[in-house]
Amino acid sequence: MKAYIHLSEIATLEKAHLKDGRNLLPQDLSIQSDGAIVFDEDQIVWVGSTSDLPAKYQAVPKISLPGHILIPEIVDSHTHLVFGGDRSQEYADRLNGTPYEEIAKRGGGILFTMHKTQSASAELLFQSACERITRIHSYGVGTIEIKSGYGLSFEKEYEISLLIDRLKKHFSPQIQIFNTYLAAHDVPKGFSSSVDYLDQVVLPLLRKLAPLKVIDAVDVFHEKNYFSDDDVIRLFELAIELGIPVKIHADELNCNSGAELAVQFQALSADHLLKISDEEIHKLSHSSTIATLLPGTAFFLGKSLAPARRMLDSGVKVAIASDYNPGSCHCDNVLLIASISAAQLKMNQAEILCSITLNAAHSLGMMNQGTLMPGFKPRFSLFKVESLSQLTYSWGRNFAVNLP
Repeated sequence: MKAYIHLSEIATLEKAHLKDGRNLLPQDLSIQSDGAIVFDEDQIVWVGSTSDLPAKYQAVPKISLPGHILIPEIVDSHTHLVFGGDRSQEYADRLNGTPYEEIAKRGGGILFTMHKTQSASAELLFQSACERITRIHSYGVGTIEIKSGYGLSFEKEYEISLLIDRLKKHFSPQIQIFNTYLAAHDVPKGFSSSVDYLDQVVLPLLRKLAPLKVIDAVDVFHEKNYFSDDDVIRLFELAIELGIPVKIHADELNCNSGAELAVQFQALSADHLLKISDEEIHKLSHSSTIATLLPGTAFFLGKSLAPARRMLDSGVKVAIASDYNPGSCHCDNVLLIASISAAQLKMNQAEILCSITLNAAHSLGMMNQGTLMPGFKPRFSLFKVESLSQLTYSWGRNFAVNLP
């Protein structure tokens, strides 16, 4: 057991937790000045003012941290960080006016990443992923979701799912890795339809992986010309039969009722939601499914942002993630993305912080973290600033420090 004392601020999010991360006001940050926290390896034991530290904890080893703030651990709940290749030229071409369709005809787009990923060895993919995870962790992020989905063949998707499990074990317990199966990311050439690809790759591989207990969730890109309602239903029904939670890429390019499917299957999250309807917002607000917004992707592609304010005012539980990937958001800093997005999404400080801590953790089914209260997991992010306001004010500056 040990204690941190004399922290300039601790944002406990106690009130936000009591409100289930919904309808948040600035005071729901529950900020404790001159804060102290006592914890062991498994749970938080006590939180309060340093001057109120109970006598029974006075003998606990203490670390004094004036000029620092402590918040619940930052969670990046949507990434695609296992990939081969580089699409910087493609991004430059888009900026210079080349349509995506033309880029795709030249062999660009997701199929370019697929080919580079398929040709890369497992060891090369592992080492590059380690570098990316280490860099992401340096920003104060302690939990990272990683999706498969660039292998797009039975053999490579199997390899990548096992590779992500290897990453999980390699970085544990300092960094938590959440392994999401996204073989249903696109339909590669050589398959007659999405149904054909599901039957030959996605479903049989899921059956093979399930007994290995390496998959934490199943995801799918639900979109016109990708995977249909029927495809999603078949995949989700199998996942639930196998005891694996589901997630969905929904309503990004068109309003396809993807969020409605998420609610129907009690998905952990519905992600993107740029084109979500008011009816779907209403259904999400009465569900446990988290709306995970990916504003970095909208910025990167020059699209309009998701209607965050409508969701928040309706009582939807909202998270923000980076969507770090080689093609549509090559930005790996979720705190930077959230800070830049706040004014455009019209989110107050409690909504922004909860979107990358409490609600982001819940979008991965991690209900025992995201708030700094007794009984919860001791998962923190520490920053060398005097206040939370300074953290979100200073775009792009990295104030994160390693936990002592």
